[in-house]
Amino acid sequence: MSKVKSFVVVLLALGAFLLAGSAHARYAAIMIDAENGNVLHEIDATHPWYPASLTKVMTLYMTFEALSRGQIGLHDRMTASHHASRQPQSKLGLRAGETLTVEEGILAVITRSANDAAVVLGEHLGGSEEAFASQMTAKAHQLGMYNSRFMNATGLPNNLQVTTPRDLAVLAWKIMKNFPNYYPYFASHGFSFRGRELRGINKFTARYPGAEGMKTGFTCGSGFNLMSSASQNGKRLIGVVMGGMTSAERYQLMMNMMDGGFSNRYGDGSYRNIDTLTASMGGEPPYQLGCGNRKGITVASGNGNDNIQPASYHRPAAKHYRAHQRTRAASGYHRLAAGKTKTGKKIISKRSAKRSVMVAKNKRGGVTRVAKKTAKSSVARKTIKKRSKSA
Repeated sequence: MSKVKSFVVVLLALGAFLLAGSAHARYAAIMIDAENGNVLHEIDATHPWYPASLTKVMTLYMTFEALSRGQIGLHDRMTASHHASRQPQSKLGLRAGETLTVEEGILAVITRSANDAAVVLGEHLGGSEEAFASQMTAKAHQLGMYNSRFMNATGLPNNLQVTTPRDLAVLAWKIMKNFPNYYPYFASHGFSFRGRELRGINKFTARYPGAEGMKTGFTCGSGFNLMSSASQNGKRLIGVVMGGMTSAERYQLMMNMMDGGFSNRYGDGSYRNIDTLTASMGGEPPYQLGCGNRKGITVASGNGNDNIQPASYHRPAAKHYRAHQRTRAASGYHRLAAGKTKTGKKIISKRSAKRSVMVAKNKRGGVTRVAKKTAKSSVARKTIKKRSKSA
């Protein structure tokens, strides 16, 4: 009997441990009083998290600092590099060699979360995005963001790029205090770029009473993030939500938290200040959604676009993911992998050739237009033609 009791105790302890781990992965949040930095409300505020496009707020801090020091001007023109032009959505669609002003870059990052504009700013300030990311990390630690590390200017997936809700609240607070002349840019609802009116994507800024703005963020790893500030009746609050399962959820979590802060539901927070929340809980950031590339180093389609996922997004089942992959194959997404033998002759990998042959088959046994388009080498075309005839 004693052995049974011991076994039950072990099971209960294990269950509690697993529940605690899953609770960390649900979402994390913090809200502070912008007047004094008192923490009014927090949930796992020092838990590591992938920042997604909230990284761009650090990029903007570096930009505002350079402006305040006179190193750059709002109307200085910046040139997009080849690297910047190749950034995935969301973006302005800049081509290599095209230019935009520093102010246009700021507004593009705030209102549209434009990855190409963020990289242009980073390269303009740091020489290269890699060098700029090192400068971002050094500045973050100087500001007291002890648990943050940045690897790029955009927030696109990288396993080494981490932060915490507490650190991001510090960042928002420092921007308010250090750059009052540039902070109002966060309230922008859109801007005009080359004759086009580009509307902002931040629904909190557009809809919440007293909203002053800030930034959205999304990757498959981070979930849906939101950094916000608002002011009502002389009281200003800063909030950070990380890991919403849908876009709608992050906004609702933020609005509920702000409502509680303005109604004094959480008290004045005088017993705890954000400067005292310095120790990270440790561990790995949770991977929130069942999409994208879990390795995080290679950017996956859709990652980084703050507005790409609908509010009704749910974790896809395995069978749906496989069906999605088949659809991509049928549309010509997979291309033949051509290589060379030691003798210099081109070869086709068996897996790629087999996939192309499968795509090539139709009801009449002919070769489809998609297959012809993807078969770039003569060897591939002959392989497809021969096998489709015999099918």
